[in-house]
Amino acid sequence: QLQLVESGGGLVQPGGSLTLSCTVNLDYYSIGWLRQAPGKEREGVSCISSDGSFTDYADSVKGRFTISRDNVKNTVYLQMNSLKPEDTAVYYCAEGWGLLPQMYETWGQGTQVTVSS
Repeated sequence: QLQLVESGGGLVQPGGSLTLSCTVNLDYYSIGWLRQAPGKEREGVSCISSDGSFTDYADSVKGRFTISRDNVKNTVYLQMNSLKPEDTAVYYCAEGWGLLPQMYETWGQGTQVTVSS
């Protein structure tokens, strides 16, 4: 039974950085980060293959966010740099592939990221 737990959210100023962590109990799944901002539909942010060889990013975060994983620690990371107020959202990790929320089956509970001065 795959289980995912997000952590690392918080309040940061515009231009700041934050790293999210997703602990997973199984390492042979591809994992994505998705987010839902207030009043908006859930959207894909990034995803990574089970061995970390392949990654993908939404255009809105390319060059600013980096996804990685450490299968020894059973953790998937999302390093977020140059944060903008529009990055404010609840961030979820989930099992699946791509940038479409409907392609994900098992989800974590989410962690709040707020970008504000």
